[in-house]
Amino acid sequence: MALRKYKPITAGTRWRIGNAYAEVTTNVPEKSLLEAKPGTGGRNAQGRRSMRYIGGGNRTKYRIIDFKRNKHNIPATVKSIEYDPNRTAFIALLVYADGEKRYIIAPQGLEVGSKVLSGDAVAPEVGNALLLKNMPLGTVVHNIELQPGRGGAMARSAGTYAQLSAKEEKYCVLKMPSGELRKVLSTCMATVGTVSNSDHALQSMGKAGRNRWKGIRPRNRGVAMNPVDHPMGGGEGRSSGGHPRSRTGKYAKGEKTRKLKGSDKLILQRKNGKKL
Repeated sequence: MALRKYKPITAGTRWRIGNAYAEVTTNVPEKSLLEAKPGTGGRNAQGRRSMRYIGGGNRTKYRIIDFKRNKHNIPATVKSIEYDPNRTAFIALLVYADGEKRYIIAPQGLEVGSKVLSGDAVAPEVGNALLLKNMPLGTVVHNIELQPGRGGAMARSAGTYAQLSAKEEKYCVLKMPSGELRKVLSTCMATVGTVSNSDHALQSMGKAGRNRWKGIRPRNRGVAMNPVDHPMGGGEGRSSGGHPRSRTGKYAKGEKTRKLKGSDKLILQRKNGKKL
C-alpha cells in the first residue's frame, strides 16, 4: 500500500496524509452484493441517544462479505479490488466458475486475475481458505473462525494477521495480532495471508470536516465539563480532573476491566506476557 502526502494548497490539505488507493482497481461496487445501511445517529430502538458523538456523514451502503468461505473446491477468479466504507481493509470481488459473485476481505498481494480456492485441504497460498489443522506451522492467516462453520471473527482489520505456532490433538495455537497466544479448534477455517491496507493507521485526516463526512461528531473532553456531566469535570481554572475515568466512573488506566469468560481457558498467554 502507498500513502499520499498532499501539498499544502489549502488548510485542509496541509496536514493530510491519505491513501493512494494504488491497489484499488474500481470505484463501482457490485450491485447484487449491496444492502441498505440506514444511519442511527447514535440512537437505539426507543429513539434515545445511547452513543454520543455519532451523526451526519455521507450515505453508505453495506457490502455483503463472505466470511465463511464455504463454497468449497470451486475455483474463483479475482475480478476487482475495491474500497469498502464499512471497514479498514480493502475487499476483493470473486467470480466463481459457476458464475456466482462474492466479496471477501482482500489479503495483501492478491491481484486482479489471481485464482483462489477454499476447501478442507487446499494449498496454503495467499487468498486460499482451509482448515487450520491442514496448514504448515508458521503460516500467516487472517479471517479466523472461533467456531467451525460460523465464519471468520478474528484478524479482519487492515494489516492484521495471526501466526500458526503449534498444533495439538484438538486445538491449534495461534499468536494473535495483540501478541496473545490462543488455542483455536483445529477444524476451524482461516484464510492465508495478511489483511490488505496495512498503512491505514498512518493516515491523517487533515481537517475536522473529513471526520464529519464519516459520521463522527466533535468529542469534548471530560475535564472541560461540569461535575454533573462527568467525574473528571469541575474545579477552579484548568484542573487535571483527577484519575482518568469514563463517564460512568470506571477507571481508564490501571484497573482490570476484562470479565471472566468461558473462553479464558483457551488463552495460554495474554498480550502482556502474563498467563491467566
